[in-house]
Order: sequence, then structure tokens, then C-alpha cells
Amino acid sequence: MSNCLTLKKSNCKNCYKCIRHCPVKAIRFSGNQAHIISDECILCGQCFVVCPQNAKEIVDEREKVKVLLQGEEPVVVSLAPSFIANYEGVGIESMRRALKKLGFYDVEETAIGATIVKKEYERMLREEDRDIVISSCCHSINLLIQKYFPSLLGYLADVVSPMQAHCLDIKKRIPNAKTVFIGPCVAKKDEAQSYKDIVDAVLTFEELTKWLEEEQVELEQEIDSEEYSRARFFPTTGGVLKTMEKDYLRYNYIALDGVEKCIVALRDIEKGNVHKCFIEMSACAGSCSGGPVMEKNNFFSPVKNYGTIADYAGKKDFVVAQPEFYGLKKTFGYMKREENIPTEEEIRIVLQQMGKFQKSQELNCGSCGYNTCREKAIAIYQGKAEISMCLPYLKEKAESFSDTIVKNTPNGIIVLNEKLEVQQINNTARKIFNIRYATDVLGDPVERILDPEIFVNVLESGYNMRNKREFLAEYQCYVEQSVIYDQDSHLLIYLMRDVTEEETAREKKESISRQTMEVADKVVEKQMRIVQEIASLLGETAAETKIALTKLKEFIADE
Repeated sequence: MSNCLTLKKSNCKNCYKCIRHCPVKAIRFSGNQAHIISDECILCGQCFVVCPQNAKEIVDEREKVKVLLQGEEPVVVSLAPSFIANYEGVGIESMRRALKKLGFYDVEETAIGATIVKKEYERMLREEDRDIVISSCCHSINLLIQKYFPSLLGYLADVVSPMQAHCLDIKKRIPNAKTVFIGPCVAKKDEAQSYKDIVDAVLTFEELTKWLEEEQVELEQEIDSEEYSRARFFPTTGGVLKTMEKDYLRYNYIALDGVEKCIVALRDIEKGNVHKCFIEMSACAGSCSGGPVMEKNNFFSPVKNYGTIADYAGKKDFVVAQPEFYGLKKTFGYMKREENIPTEEEIRIVLQQMGKFQKSQELNCGSCGYNTCREKAIAIYQGKAEISMCLPYLKEKAESFSDTIVKNTPNGIIVLNEKLEVQQINNTARKIFNIRYATDVLGDPVERILDPEIFVNVLESGYNMRNKREFLAEYQCYVEQSVIYDQDSHLLIYLMRDVTEEETAREKKESISRQTMEVADKVVEKQMRIVQEIASLLGETAAETKIALTKLKEFIADE
């Protein structure tokens, strides 16, 4: 299968939206990136439609078409009938004039090919004794049956699609012509590449719009009218049936849109519950008018789109030169997928790795994209999914890890809402505040256990408080407190550390230091007093000595 749908790896954000919407789970997650499994993909384009990051992209064939236009052969457009819903108010004549400005030889409606196909369906039901006939217009449905329901290939109408029928007709009428299909479908790119020499290139409406804008070609608002154009109904749910002559009463005629509905019907056929039916199947809800590359502004307008198409369609068939039935034959072969089905024991081991040890733990929430935990386990075994894709598992793991930290930290933790009501309290905080059970205070105002002033200040100022020490007289303890305001979660987180021992030790040290200083002061004072006394005694002795020596000196002088 061609790689017409690719992934821009840098844009994938692991939201798993693509796998949730993929009807066949043809997406593998590895290295935190989504990868399309081409062997399993049916190119319905749902992953492209729902991706919020625009990580999926369709291969652009504008340059290929421009090369064709540079050649000598005439290039003719086969324009899907859903164009009238995508380009509101613009009829086929206006489209023809605009596309000729881009260099195309001519523009015709794919509905011409649809008329050829529906006539072949009528012949098949009229002349062949078939039990069940499934329309083969939708390439995604064809791929679905080829890959997932090979036992039903015999029920798939062996007829070319309207796109192929029209392009074959163009090449028959216009010698050497090249054909370009333009429509709202991803799968048509693969169909064109899978069946060579019929359709030379495929553009989507988005590609065409970009090209027109680049060349500054404007589409004129003009609606033409054509009575012989009933096949314009084809891109609507039941549109094929609406154009068919249903006078073959032995058949029931059923129209189904959406891959999920088609899968249910195909399973019923497998079980033998359905007989004598012509079933029109379309992969897209609303059929082609709800195609993945209907431009975004029109995609979610199924009722409006149907009305627009119905108003444009005529009441009679296009006049066509119907080829012999053998010229419309198309063969559908089985497209084998690699399947690695695990045993029950292997599934059980993977479930246990996901934290699912009991049946009751299998939530089957679908958040990972798989309908059940069992399907997810099988995908993990096959290498298509990762254990980390299980959001409840990650949530439980994160909560368990967080709870372990909160419960075992030596610091007290209290979480408050903006109303200053206790939302969470850990064991350390309960011990400090003499609270027996957490439920005793959960939901209560914090003022039951703490002065709310510090929390009010943080809320009003917007500034966090960090490492403020305070003596809580009621609890006879010193604590180091921090208050953190998380604006995103609208929560206040109160962190506290019991520093009573530190403060007691500090006060004891300060007391010892104070006593030591007092003793030192007393010693110094006493020493100073002794020195003063000694000095006084020395002064008296010196005076007496001076007097005695003076008298001795005078006595000697008298002699």
C-alpha cells in the first residue's frame, strides 16, 4: 500500500486521539510517537481529521500534476460530485473555467463514471444470481474487507469505482489523455497508485484550494442546472441506491455509512445472518460528503451538505456510453496482515504489568484508545502500544508515589483550598497538632488548628512565605513554616518543620553563654579590685620609703 498518509513526528503530543478514532487500530506508539501501520491501515483518514496537532499529513501531488500539465498530452480532471458542498455556490461550469486557467484541458464530473457503475450494479442484480452484493465504490471499505474480512471478498462487487470508470471513459474518448481526480478522499490516492494506467494523479480539495490561491484564481459564484445528472447523489449516504432501479424485489437494499457500522454488518454476514441484500457501504459518516479532506469549514455540516448536493442533482441519469461488463471488472485480492496473537497466559502477564491483577481492575475506560484493557494488553504484546499509555495506571502510579512521599516525609504538610479549608493533612502534621484522624479536620476551616493570618497574607499579596520560625504556644513547639500558593490548582500548601529541639538547644546554648559571660565579668571585676588594692598598698609603701630616705639624706648632710 502506498504511503499517502504520513506523520509529522515533531507534532505528535501523545494524546492518543488518533488511536481512539481509528476503527481498525492501525496505529503504533513507540518512542512517544504515533506511527501508522500501513499493512493494517484502511486509509479512512479519521486520524487526519481528529488530530489536534495536525501531526498527520496527506502526500501532496500538486507538483506531480504540474509536471503532467507541462507535457504535450491533454490533462482532464475528473471532479468528485461532492465539490458542490465543498465550494458552495460554485457549479461545474465555474469550476471548469477556473481549472482551465491552471492549465487543464477540460473538467468533467466523476458522476458520469458513477452512472456507468450503477448501471453495472443493476445488470449484476438483474442477470447474476448473487446472494449478497457489497458496493465497491469506497476504496477504504474495499481495503477493510481485503484485510480484515477476506472470507467476504466474494460478496464485494467486482466492479471499478466511479473514479476509475470515469477516467477509463475519458481515455477512451480523448486519445493520449492524462487524468487527474479531485475529491475529498485520502484513499483515492492509494487506489490510483494500486491500479496503474487508469488515474494518473489525485488531488484533494485542500490541495486544489491552495493551488487556486497561489495562482490567484477565483471561483465565480454560479450554479448551473442539468436534468441529466442524477448520479450527483453518489457522495451522500444512500446516494448509490437513490440512483438505482430497484425493481428486483428479491433483494433488500441497505445503505451504511461509517466504518464502525460497516464492521458490524460484515460480522453479521460472516455469521450467516444476512442474505439477499445489496449493501451500499461508505467509510465516512455522511458518505463522501463527509470525507476526511472536505475542507474543515464544511466537514461538520452533513445536513447542509446533503441539501446542497440534492438541490444540484437532476432527476435523470447522465447519458453515457455503457461499456461491456467485462471492461468494468475489478479484482480484489486478500491483503494479509502480520498477526501475532498472544496466549491467555501472555495476555495475563501483560495485564499484570499494567497493574491489572484482577478482573475488577480492568476499567475498560478507553482513554488509551483501545476499547478494553485486554485489547490494550494484546496491542502491547504485539509492539503496537506501550504500558505508559494507560492513563489510570499512570494516575494511580503517580498518586501512589506522591502519597508515599507525603506520608513518609518528616515535614508536616497541610493543603488548603482558597476558602482556607483543609483538603489534605499528612501524618507528621497530625502528630504535631495532636489530631487522631485526618477525617477529623478534612473540609474544616484551618483556623481550627492554626492562625489563618499567614494564609490570608499570602493570598492577598501573591507572595509566598518561606522558612518563618514561630512558637506555637497552643502546641508548645517551635516550627519553621512555609506557605506556597499554587495558582493553577488554586491550592495553598503549608509546609512546616518541627524545630523545637533546635530552638531548645539554641536557648540552652544561649543560657550557658550568658552564665559564662556573667562569671567572666565577676572574675574580671574581682581581679580589678585586687589590682587596685595592690596598687594602693604599693603607693603607701613608696611614700613611706620616700620619707625615710629623705630623713636619712638630711641626717647625713648635717654630719
